[in-house]
Amino acid sequence: MRIFQMQRISAIALLVFLGIHMAVMHYPPWEIDFRTVVIERLSSPIWKVIDIAFLFFVLMHALTGAYVVLTDIQRVNTYKRVLAGAAIVLGIAGFIYGTATIMAFQPPV
Repeated sequence: MRIFQMQRISAIALLVFLGIHMAVMHYPPWEIDFRTVVIERLSSPIWKVIDIAFLFFVLMHALTGAYVVLTDIQRVNTYKRVLAGAAIVLGIAGFIYGTATIMAFQPPV
């Protein structure tokens, strides 16, 4: 039951973050220069927090979805704990790597 709730919560969060991403990056009311917009966004601490939250919910949604699909197969059902552990380790590794990448960005001087 928790997996189902995690999927729904992350789906709602993804709709919000994807809406923000699309509005800011792809459909702004002005002419867009992606290089400038990305530098401005990653220079701002609030945008870094938004990007890290977006990363968290993308990973949570993708890994819980993969887990549910794989455990629906009867032959794989006996490996539930191994799959859950692998998903958690993969999610933590991806989150650390993605967060380090976002936090390491320094705007050019």
